[in-house]
Amino acid sequence: MTASVRPVTAPADFRAMKQRGERSAWLTAYDAAFAEILGRAGVDGLLVGDSVGQVFAGFGTTLPVTLEQMIYHGGAVVRGAPESFVVVDLPFLTYQTSVRDAVWNAGRVLKETGAAAVKLEGGRAFARTVRRLVRGSIPTMGHLGLLPQSVRALGGYPLQGADEAAATALRDDAQALQDAGCFAIVLEKVPAPVARAISETLEIPAIGIGAGAGCDGQILVLYDLLGLTGRFRPRFVRRYAELGQDAGRAVHAYVRDVKDGSFPSEAESYEAP
Repeated sequence: MTASVRPVTAPADFRAMKQRGERSAWLTAYDAAFAEILGRAGVDGLLVGDSVGQVFAGFGTTLPVTLEQMIYHGGAVVRGAPESFVVVDLPFLTYQTSVRDAVWNAGRVLKETGAAAVKLEGGRAFARTVRRLVRGSIPTMGHLGLLPQSVRALGGYPLQGADEAAATALRDDAQALQDAGCFAIVLEKVPAPVARAISETLEIPAIGIGAGAGCDGQILVLYDLLGLTGRFRPRFVRRYAELGQDAGRAVHAYVRDVKDGSFPSEAESYEAP
């Protein structure tokens, strides 16, 4: 596939990429430093995921993450990559309670972070919410398949759409979100043939994570891709680096140099004027 002909600046650009047969590359970002790196590397979309609660803050699930925390991290990412297309997750209980709450909270995200769009989890049950957000000029991305915010109801993180009835429900949910105005959807932990069929049915792009190569784009958690998370290694993650090991070696060398007095050296010290 060819590279993007120009930077992605609007939701409609992703539909245009799909029409050209061009896959979009997405990664999560939670801070300005990494966001700047991703922007320079040509990532099409940056997602400030509520996964920040797990990979950054150490929570066991995404449920404890607050709106204020998402706004904090979202603003940092936008400042780090001001030319990038940034989407911010709406965390648990910021849109499930009412359409009014969803509009208010999503509006706060765009207003206070400068992000381009928000993302929420769920299918047909949230079509009315999506429709109202889009009508209020809040670009919205959907999320189907494995829904991390539903971990209590699901009893964990099982594969979704594994039988015919579940696959049909996913296709119906995807169509409902498209009809409601979502500019794209994430498909998480779905059998590859099911995800491919959904992608081929939709006019909007389906972005896969653990959903096979038949999607219109892919997204991974940056910390997983870089090898910064040692305990969590799902089969769908390809490690492009092992920065966790590199960081460990660097810190070990620093501790050694401090202990033996070789750091700081004369060149790293100041003389009196």
